[in-house]
Amino acid sequence: MKILTSLKAWLLLSLVTLTACTGMPEKVTPVSGFELDRYLGKWYEIARLDHSFERGLSHISASYSLRDDGGVRVINQGFNTEDGEWQQAEGKAYFVESADQGYLKVSFFGPFYGSYIVFELDQDNYQYAFISGPDTDYLWLLARTPEVSDELKQRFITEAAKRGFATDELIFPDQQAATRPAGEPVQ
Repeated sequence: MKILTSLKAWLLLSLVTLTACTGMPEKVTPVSGFELDRYLGKWYEIARLDHSFERGLSHISASYSLRDDGGVRVINQGFNTEDGEWQQAEGKAYFVESADQGYLKVSFFGPFYGSYIVFELDQDNYQYAFISGPDTDYLWLLARTPEVSDELKQRFITEAAKRGFATDELIFPDQQAATRPAGEPVQ
């Protein structure tokens, strides 16, 4: 009986942990009217909060394409300035609720998924997106171009701060063409 109770507790804890990874911050709401076909393609990382998996990278981009199973193929890449080499990671993403809502779950590590929440989007031209993860530790500004206006950066900072993100800790990785390293991986 004790083993069964421990197993139930472990399963419950696992379920809560996995569910939390696809949750969202309290003040974040996914955009509606999301159109995946328009979102596909290459995006440049303009700003982010710090994470070990991106630390030391410049010229970071994410490319999205359709998978055969109906999901989204995700290719993240960046240049490791310390090693002098390009790094690339491939993942997969799926809608959590409906296909017209900017709320997906993404995985780079087997069966473990994390939230990918588009909470603001240039819905006219799909030129920028504000992205959150499952909590306020994960935040990105993505754009179709490697550089954006100061006004857009300030809008991102303002909107993210309203939602409880630590905007004073934002990192703006190098995206300048003049410093772009040779040998970018082909996607």
